[in-house]
Amino acid sequence: MAIEVTSRSLFKGRPDKSGFYKEIQPNPSVPRRKSISRFQSARVVTRLMRRNFSSRAPELSGGQAIILSIPKSGRTWVRTFLCAYFCNRYGREFTLEPERYGQPGIPRLIFSHDCFEHRTKGDLWDRIRGKYLVPKKELRRAKIVLLARDPRDCFVSLYVQMTRRDRGAPTEFKRKTVGDLLRDKKFGVRAIIRTMDAWLNEFSDRDDFTIIRYESLREFPGENFRTLLAVLGETTPDVSIFQAALDFSEFENMKKMEAAGAFDSKILRPGDVRDPESFKVRRGKVGGYREYLSVGDQEYAASALAELDPRFGYG
Repeated sequence: MAIEVTSRSLFKGRPDKSGFYKEIQPNPSVPRRKSISRFQSARVVTRLMRRNFSSRAPELSGGQAIILSIPKSGRTWVRTFLCAYFCNRYGREFTLEPERYGQPGIPRLIFSHDCFEHRTKGDLWDRIRGKYLVPKKELRRAKIVLLARDPRDCFVSLYVQMTRRDRGAPTEFKRKTVGDLLRDKKFGVRAIIRTMDAWLNEFSDRDDFTIIRYESLREFPGENFRTLLAVLGETTPDVSIFQAALDFSEFENMKKMEAAGAFDSKILRPGDVRDPESFKVRRGKVGGYREYLSVGDQEYAASALAELDPRFGYG
């Protein structure tokens, strides 16, 4: 199954419960651009390069589902909810790695930034080995979930992370303005858009491909997390456990947990507890990019957004 992406269901009104998740079909009201064919080459290249010969390959293998996303698309939130639900469901202490329990019924989920990290992280040897790519055989076997967010919000959150949180970020990045990085070939908004288009072109013809939009999750979390559980095979979630997982994964609670060091992951700790902008769980605001980008930068980002497949609904 996959969600039919339309601007109406994303930004206006309550989604139709009976039709929210559908197989992606060309939407007559949102025609494909003629230029979309240029992304077919990216699709072929990605498939040909999907080899992971690194020692990291097992970490990206064996999942019941693979959840792909651009960094800062809400992955921590989604992961926290799912882990809270399944740990509680089977009477286990919360962890972001519940598969370590070996508990039948708790699905192994692979979370990956896949080809975005392949293009932006590591060195040449890492890219030759495909260190950050999900192996092709795993993509063929498992369900694919794409967590999407407005590329402008993704970029701004990534900018804040690299300049305020990531101590390992290159010094030259921290010296750049937000407008400079917005136009950066590797980390800018167009790089984000190219990756999103490549994923959609690679997977949209599959029956087991689903798009989950961050904005829809924020607007109607109960309805859409319930649907996500159904995609993972949990079709009749326990009401009390479901609500407890929703409450546990609320942003304010997650911020408190991060500040207290309650997450069992070193990547979910603030760079500086005195600086709210250095937290992994930061704001999660829809449209927050307007508070960081100048009018000129917003115009540039809007023009770049025209290159995004209209089926995402962010145009």
